[in-house]
Amino acid sequence: MTALNVRTLGEDDWQIYRDVRLSALEESPEAFAASSSAEKQLDESAWRRRMARARRILATDENGDKVGVVSLRSDVRDDEESPYGELFGLWVTPDARGTGVAVALLEAVLEQARKESLGAVIYWVGTDNARGVAFASSRGFLPTEHRRPMNPNSSDTESEEEAAFVYPVGADETSIPSDVLDARH
Repeated sequence: MTALNVRTLGEDDWQIYRDVRLSALEESPEAFAASSSAEKQLDESAWRRRMARARRILATDENGDKVGVVSLRSDVRDDEESPYGELFGLWVTPDARGTGVAVALLEAVLEQARKESLGAVIYWVGTDNARGVAFASSRGFLPTEHRRPMNPNSSDTESEEEAAFVYPVGADETSIPSDVLDARH
């Protein structure tokens, strides 16, 4: 990929985010706890609320085509010295995988985390997602022993799990309260 534009979307870009999010859910349904059919039912106000809860970072190619997206949510507690962020919803179009899009999106997330003075970024990766685990590890995320069900609403006791990987922006895993790593929010 020759030219890549990575930018943070604003609240008024909710339609852009909605479109790429729905594309991600349709193309890689196994990678997300949500479904495209449920999210297609959301109205503008719901999408705007989502935009306000997290930074949505979009990658486009030289033609302006959407080739990837990722989100960063900050979680600040009154009792914490070092707030942390959670990277989620990382998705790259199949044609752009392996071309550096995911790396560019990750670098944008980490730059945003530095701007917000976050101590660490948590990235939950499906334990069956070998490519995701390898990517997180190769980019400096540290594996932890923390696990959670990928879909907490599933009645399937054999449902897939996610593992927490932590990137120490200005702290390390021990600065993140264990209840944060043990709970889905």
